[in-house]
Amino acid sequence: MHIHFGLGRAPREARIVVAMSGGVDSSVVAALAARTGADVIGVTLQLYDHGEAAKRTGACCAGQDIYDARTVADRLGIAHYVLDYESRFRESVINRFADEYARGRTPVPCSSCNQGVKFTDLIAFARELGADCLATGHYVRRVVEDGRVELHKGADPARDQSYFLYGTTPDQLDFVRFPLGGLPKSEVRRIAAEEGLGVAAKPDSQDICFVPDGDYAALVQRLRPETIAPGEIVDLHGRVLGAHRGVVNFTVGQRRGIEIGGRKEPLYVVRIEPEARRLVVGPRRALAVDAMRFEQLNWIGEHQTQVGVKVRSLAPPVPARIEREWVHFERPEYGVAPGQAAVFYDGSRLLGGGWIAETVPAEQTLASAAAA
Repeated sequence: MHIHFGLGRAPREARIVVAMSGGVDSSVVAALAARTGADVIGVTLQLYDHGEAAKRTGACCAGQDIYDARTVADRLGIAHYVLDYESRFRESVINRFADEYARGRTPVPCSSCNQGVKFTDLIAFARELGADCLATGHYVRRVVEDGRVELHKGADPARDQSYFLYGTTPDQLDFVRFPLGGLPKSEVRRIAAEEGLGVAAKPDSQDICFVPDGDYAALVQRLRPETIAPGEIVDLHGRVLGAHRGVVNFTVGQRRGIEIGGRKEPLYVVRIEPEARRLVVGPRRALAVDAMRFEQLNWIGEHQTQVGVKVRSLAPPVPARIEREWVHFERPEYGVAPGQAAVFYDGSRLLGGGWIAETVPAEQTLASAAAA
């Protein structure tokens, strides 16, 4: 299979830098780049080292995965560099992750990583090497339409990663290539096997690569001990229903762990008030949101007011209207949590997005309408 990298000059005169995490996706990108005949350089970022997390397969950017990336580079006969970005990653991603949970918000570390070390710093390094482009293993499609560069969802809906790339700038999009965007995962693994890469059957990486065994609460507790202070669980009217063991164990929309019985309806976390160490809970209908305010907006495409918006990585886009820094949903939406990303689409095309700052419950809208 031949993938066109859009180099702008003959491949044998060009240089491609490949971001290699040690997984099968980025390894296949390196293989496809090598097939073009260009000068290919693999670059792996060492981002963290949390004991067992660094040795765990299915992570990225530490321990075994760095070794795997180097082994693949040797197999392909390409140069390979490892860059130590641990301190920068800790400050811009891990500490921010802990701070957001301490504020009662639900962070998206993959978006923060892509907006920082994964793109900003790695692109700068690739340019220093005189590269024509940086290629990554993300499942998104870069489409050139009438001279305009667009970013679209990956062809395989189960693998699409566009939600995490809403912070990409037009200048970055000019330089980055995503060779896997039009391929299903099965084809990527087939190419890996065809190339004789030892990572062909390697498990997929976890979304939060730096959290051992998925226990994010333990990491946050270690970095921000105040989040494990016990507090009250109250209903929507402020009546005390019980107690919790720390707000870090909860996120908006969560049902598990509230452990208050004798109710006609299941209870969900509706709001977190970290300063008061208080969880506000209620029935599922209390989670319905009519509108949300976003901040730190980034547009990749032109500004549009009628969009599809995703408020979680696995949620489908829903129709909404943008007015300044506010998004108004066509129908009440559930599971909208401050700290998450709100990502805007026009069909398959990624337009941009921002961080969710606050929400307006549908019940509040109804109450305001009734009072008027």
